[in-house]
Amino acid sequence: MNSTNIKEITDVKKLSGNVTAPLGFLAAGEHIGVKRKRRDLALIKCEVPATAAGVFTQNRVKAAPVLWNHKKVLGKINGLVVNSGNANACTGEEGARNVERMAETYAECLGVDKDSILVASTGVIGVQLPMETITVGIKNTFALLGKGEPASTNAAEGIMTTDKFPKEIAIETEIGGEPVRIGGIAKGSGMIHPNMATMLAFITTDANIDRELLQKALKESVADSYNMISVDGDTSTNDSVIVLASGLAKNRAIKIQDMDYEKFKSALHYVNLNLAKQIVLDGEGAEKFLEVTVNEAKTKQDARLIAKAIIGSNLVKTAMFGADANWGRVLCAAGYSGAEFDPTKASIEFSSNAGSIITYLYGEPVVIDEEKAKKVLKEKEIKVLVSLKDGKETATAWGCDLSYEYVRINGEYRT
Repeated sequence: MNSTNIKEITDVKKLSGNVTAPLGFLAAGEHIGVKRKRRDLALIKCEVPATAAGVFTQNRVKAAPVLWNHKKVLGKINGLVVNSGNANACTGEEGARNVERMAETYAECLGVDKDSILVASTGVIGVQLPMETITVGIKNTFALLGKGEPASTNAAEGIMTTDKFPKEIAIETEIGGEPVRIGGIAKGSGMIHPNMATMLAFITTDANIDRELLQKALKESVADSYNMISVDGDTSTNDSVIVLASGLAKNRAIKIQDMDYEKFKSALHYVNLNLAKQIVLDGEGAEKFLEVTVNEAKTKQDARLIAKAIIGSNLVKTAMFGADANWGRVLCAAGYSGAEFDPTKASIEFSSNAGSIITYLYGEPVVIDEEKAKKVLKEKEIKVLVSLKDGKETATAWGCDLSYEYVRINGEYRT
C-alpha cells in the first residue's frame, strides 16, 4: 500500500444525532425478535438518492450481504437495512435469496427499486435468517424512522451484538466556506483485527462529492483507522464500512483532489478514527486500551506492518493484561511482521499516566526497575513506542489486552 498522510483536522464541532445529523437522512432501530433481547434491526433512509462508497472484508469467505453490497454500492442508494444476531454467512443460495428479500421488503416500504438498498448482517455464522420475523420487523421499524435522538441511537443499538455500548459520532466542519456534516455508527467488540473484522461502520454525510473521490477518501481513511485496530486477531466474513453522501450541503461539488477534498478526507478520517477507537474500547473482556506507535521506519508500509503485528500479538496482549514489561514479545512481533528493519538500531518504550520506561535501547536490553514498570503497565491506557532509526515514516495501531473474560464471552457465544 502506498504511503498516505491524512492531515489532522482541528475545526470540528460535535453534533448530536449521529447518522441523522447530516442533511437527508433518517434512522430507526428496534427489537424484532432475531435476538432474545436488545435491538436487532437498524434502518437508514436516504431522503434523496445518495452517492455511496464501501470497503469490505478481505476474508475469502464473504457473507451474502457483502456480496450483494459489492455490486449495489456502485449505484445511487436510497436506504440501508441491517440485522444483528445472525451473520447470514456461509448460508448458500438461500442466504443470497434472503438478502434480496430484505432489500425488496425495505424497498417496498420506501417506494424505490430493491437495487438501491444496501443490506448488512452481523452475528452467528451458518444459520439461516428467520425471514418472516425480519420482513415483519422491517415494515414495523420503517414506521419509526426519524431524525435526532433517540432514533439515531436506536439505530446504533440495532447493529450491536456483544457490544457493551453503542458507538456513534457526528461532526460539522467547514468546506469551501460552507457547513458540511458527517455522522456515523459502528459495531464491534470481538473478532476484530487489521483488515477489518466483525465490525460494521455506516457513515452519512451531506457533502457534495464525486463518487470516485468518496471511494478514494474512504479507502485511504480505512487504511489508518479500522485496519489499524485489533481485539483478538480474527478477520470476519461480514465486515463493512459504507459511506452515503446526500450532496445536500451547499459546498461546491468536490470533483478534483483540491483543498476541499483534503478537508473532507480529514473530516471523514476523524469520524472513522473515533469509531475505530470506540470499538477497541469495547473489546470483549478488555481491561486495557493499547496504542502502539512505530516511528522512524523506512516506509509507511513497514511501520504499519510492525504496529499491526504488535497490537495483534496474543503474547503482547497477555503481557499487558498481566502488567508485565515483556519487551521481548514486542520485538518478536516486529520481527515476524514482514517489515524490513534493523533490530540493532531499534528502541522500545512503555508509557502511561503513571510514567514511562525504556526497556530496549538501540539494540541493547536495558536494566529496568520492575516495580516502576509494573506501575506503568497497571494503568488502563498504555502506549508502546517502537523507534527504528531507519527513516521518517510512522504508523499507529490500537488494540486491547486479552483477558480471562474474553475467553468466557467467546466460549459461550452461540448460547
